[in-house]
Amino acid sequence: MIRFVTAISLVLALAACGGGGRDISGERTALRPLDPVLSSKQAKQLFGAKAQGSDQSAAPLGGYAKGCLAGGMQLPETGPTWQAMRLSRNRNWGHPELIDYVQDLSRKAAAQPGWNGLYLGDFSQPRGGPMLTGHASHQIGLDADIWLLPADNLNLSVKARENISSISMRRASGAYTNDKWTKQHHEILKAAASDPRVARIFIFPGAKVQMCNDEKGDKSWLRKVRPWWGHHYHFHVRLSCPKGATGCVDQAAPPPGDGCKEAEGWVARILNPPPPDPNAKPSPPKRELTLGDLPRQCADVLSAN
Repeated sequence: MIRFVTAISLVLALAACGGGGRDISGERTALRPLDPVLSSKQAKQLFGAKAQGSDQSAAPLGGYAKGCLAGGMQLPETGPTWQAMRLSRNRNWGHPELIDYVQDLSRKAAAQPGWNGLYLGDFSQPRGGPMLTGHASHQIGLDADIWLLPADNLNLSVKARENISSISMRRASGAYTNDKWTKQHHEILKAAASDPRVARIFIFPGAKVQMCNDEKGDKSWLRKVRPWWGHHYHFHVRLSCPKGATGCVDQAAPPPGDGCKEAEGWVARILNPPPPDPNAKPSPPKRELTLGDLPRQCADVLSAN
């Protein structure tokens, strides 16, 4: 605990020494070296200790899996068409663009039969950055997990929101949707992907193939819906970097086309897995990110009020 307090003190001292690279506004500032002790501190410990957003202009800094969030906004725990879940995690924070997006989407979801809105899972920590547990991404306030459980009751207590679970939509290890998948899920995903602010939506392969088969109109929106492992209790929305966010690093755009054939390939590999490569070497364990791995402005985000 003493070492952790010392590290936080070093963050504060670092802020008094002047900026590094570009500041939150994008203006050029004098470079400064990071303190070697602080730069080697696990970033998840530093960012996980912050209970509030920073008193700065809103800015996503770095990339989705290596960055932080200045001026984060907290989504209200309950709104007319949403409820934030797992409040004890304190992960209902994001860039204002994300907060506006999920509120918009929740209103569209509320127009679907059997849905009064959305149950919203993890966004980001108050100042973004690597999380103490769970996600590798969700670091710059532009990612949101949205439950696939129909939000029919928006009066859940705090205790209920800790204990209730979403429901799985997959069968055959994600090759197909199960009988809980509905037209309403399709329409909500379509609305989510059709918003121009969205870069990608991640969901299990069988759901993508199901939507490809069911969609009878324009399929261009399906380009943004990408198959990924897991993501059968929720879908994951990722927004593009907002206009003017010079410190934000966008992910490369999805390949051209609707991606339906690619999703079919995922399903084929689930049903008929290729034999393991006998010469494959085990992946080396991932190194924990340190503050020194993140953009320099992230030290200022930590030290700000």
